Amino acid sequence: MLPGLSLVIGGAASGKSDFAESLVKGTGRSLVYLATAQAHDAEMRAKLKRHREQRGEGWRTIEEPLDVGRMLATISGDTAVLLDCLTMWLSNQILAEKPLEEAEAELMAGFALCPAPVVIVTNEVGMSVVPENALARQFRDAQGRLNQKVATKADLVVNVIAGLPQVLKGTLP
Repeated sequence: MLPGLSLVIGGAASGKSDFAESLVKGTGRSLVYLATAQAHDAEMRAKLKRHREQRGEGWRTIEEPLDVGRMLATISGDTAVLLDCLTMWLSNQILAEKPLEEAEAELMAGFALCPAPVVIVTNEVGMSVVPENALARQFRDAQGRLNQKVATKADLVVNVIAGLPQVLKGTLP
């Protein structure tokens, strides 16, 4: 049985989204895909289209780039939620110049209020070179802190590398 809050973390193109999808599908519940990405250009529109096609039928998609906590609080308990991804959500907050502490508090409250199991996808961004500009360093540091905060609350934390899941906390269903 999938726990209330799961975190799937990994690098870019590591297989984390596919793994997270399999966890949510394995619940046998109605499927909700909570999308945080925004299609600002043709490449991103194509990527989002590919992801929708790969997911296939049976998913109710909710596009919410900023107010994820509020949206989670409205989800039905008979569903399972895939939040993809926390990294894009944080980018959206920074680019919208939202106060991060307030946004993170709302997000964490949404996790607590959601009666459905939630699987969160996020990127590990701290294993590379130090970014050359202040905005990128701010993002990297904020993402690292947010990942730690969510991992503390999560019952299951899985790191995916080269498509292979490594359980860091909890037990796979």
